Amino acid sequence: MTDADNSANNNNSANNSNSNSDKRTKYYVGTNALNYYRPFMEVESPLENGLVSNWEGVEQLWEHIYNARLRVNSNEHPLLLAEPSFNTRALREKTTELMFEKYKIPALFLSKNAVLTSFASGKTTAVVIDSGGGITSVVPVQDGFALKKAIVSSTLAGNRLTEELQKVLQKKGHSIKPSFMITRKEIRPSEFQVKLKDCPNTSPSFMNFMVSNVVRDIKETACRVSETPFDEVASASMPTTPYELPDGNTIEIGPDRFSIPELMFDPSPINVEGMTFSGVHNMISDSVSKCDNDVRRELYSNVIATGGNTLIPGFTDRLQSELAPNLPSQNSYKLKIFATGNSTERKFSTWIGGSILASAGSFHQMWISTREYEEHGAGIVERKCP
Repeated sequence: MTDADNSANNNNSANNSNSNSDKRTKYYVGTNALNYYRPFMEVESPLENGLVSNWEGVEQLWEHIYNARLRVNSNEHPLLLAEPSFNTRALREKTTELMFEKYKIPALFLSKNAVLTSFASGKTTAVVIDSGGGITSVVPVQDGFALKKAIVSSTLAGNRLTEELQKVLQKKGHSIKPSFMITRKEIRPSEFQVKLKDCPNTSPSFMNFMVSNVVRDIKETACRVSETPFDEVASASMPTTPYELPDGNTIEIGPDRFSIPELMFDPSPINVEGMTFSGVHNMISDSVSKCDNDVRRELYSNVIATGGNTLIPGFTDRLQSELAPNLPSQNSYKLKIFATGNSTERKFSTWIGGSILASAGSFHQMWISTREYEEHGAGIVERKCP
């Protein structure tokens, strides 16, 4: 995620005549940098629906990774890149071109997220449901290769749940003030006076980003998936969960803590013009049904759940109960869902799988070398990185 600070162009309208020569865009990359308030700062993501939509932003991310995080020279290290399983040929070739032409890497390999996740689980054949912030995807993997014809993806994911929870909180009159707008002064031991700061020239995108961070934390703290389909009457009798907002006010999260994650299984209440959604269990059934008959049994017995959104308590148990009735035959098919209990491993299974793949003795034969790129061009990525 990147943000552009154009404050140099907004200081004074009297300087408009010279603004063209003064224009510049400064990028801040990473969560820590984005959480700091700057006037006129815009928050943008270089991805849309899981795919690259802003190459300038992506290059800023790569610059940040190489220079600020890894602190290595890109031309000294081969690169293994994880990519969405539904990535397009044009985007793959653009990535290949940039890496060899701009970053001068000595070798490159692109691997599908789902394939790497299956490797992290010690499997070469599985169906991977990966539900993160922006996208939920279901990808069958057979013998270490993603079955592209059977990939099913949806924007019904963590960010969508956060947006729906934010709408609910707004309807109930809860006003969320992000931490950057708040100052606390201790007036006596353990007692604080809270005041709102004046933050002029706050961009709508930055405000929305900061408010969404609070709502996301509410979701991750209070929400859980019920064992059975959501029942508002039954949920109303369950204890509420208190949550302290940044301004010190405490709100109670009641049935909404069950109704919001329920959308992953029953998305019918979501009202987005021109869009329809399927529950995650139906997405898995749809994906597996597009595969050959002889592999379906093995896929159903190796369902891997990964991604931060699957960490909502109760998610995998509910997925098991909702998916079981969808199996073609209860007698001949055995359903088994694998989901590591370690939250770090669940979030970063792609990178764990990448380390396993890169450590394989035969992996050096899979690289696209500089020489191969110069001889065949960016199109070689389709042949060497299927």
